[in-house]
Amino acid sequence: MSISTPGGNQRRPSVVSTGKKAPASKATADGKPATDDKSAASGGKTGTTTKTGPKTGAGRPGGGGKGGKGRKPIAPVKVSQGRAWGPIAMFVAVGVLAAGIIGYGAWAAFQGSKPWEERAADIPGITNFRESDPELVAGSQHTPEPVQYTVLPPVAGPHNASWQNCSGDVYDAPIANEHAVHSLEHGAIWITYRPDLPQDQVARLAERVQGTDKTFMSPFEGLDQPISLQAWGYQLKVDDAGDSRIDDFIGALRINASIEGPTALCAQGITATGNAPRNLGGGQ
Repeated sequence: MSISTPGGNQRRPSVVSTGKKAPASKATADGKPATDDKSAASGGKTGTTTKTGPKTGAGRPGGGGKGGKGRKPIAPVKVSQGRAWGPIAMFVAVGVLAAGIIGYGAWAAFQGSKPWEERAADIPGITNFRESDPELVAGSQHTPEPVQYTVLPPVAGPHNASWQNCSGDVYDAPIANEHAVHSLEHGAIWITYRPDLPQDQVARLAERVQGTDKTFMSPFEGLDQPISLQAWGYQLKVDDAGDSRIDDFIGALRINASIEGPTALCAQGITATGNAPRNLGGGQ
């Protein structure tokens, strides 16, 4: 039985359960429950708590979301492979090496195309007596007597009629200046060194001489620098056998500095050592 309380703006009808079952809802003409029965439409709620089965999702796997809202889709994770730095570095290195080789080849070709006098002038530290003392380098003045040279080691001037052999000859003792100057006149490069130069340095100098025509070397007392190179009218002094100017000097002046032409001999001359000149007679 229902008892309505007096109406009012703040009062609502209350329902007191009597322990009797509620009357069955009216059925519609087609046998379905009336749609205006809110309690029936809401799943049989009658004011008491009713347990329902587990909620399911909107057909999605897992089904735990409300109103079809499940877990957020998992975005695929892109795995970065990184750059292949090894091939890139190798490509760059090969490119730099190729550019260097091409650049050096172009530079060498340009240098080689220059007149030998210009190549000699480009060597730092070289002394050109052909410009500073033209009388000294006049040449072709033979004498059997010892000569007092104003430049030591001598680079030009009067000399003995016989030349020192200069076909890649390495002398381990001093030789006569008068014969050596004659070899310079024939276009040879004379490498001299202080007797106390370390043997490994001497060996490096010898490598440049042995097997190379128009070159010869010997120790020389009293040098103000460890190594001195002479061509006819030119001189270069350096401290170390590894100095690249040695090769520049030989490359520019060997044969080219001759005042008797490239066919002037380096063989059939003096092979003995010693400071005193030897008069063999003849010569050029």
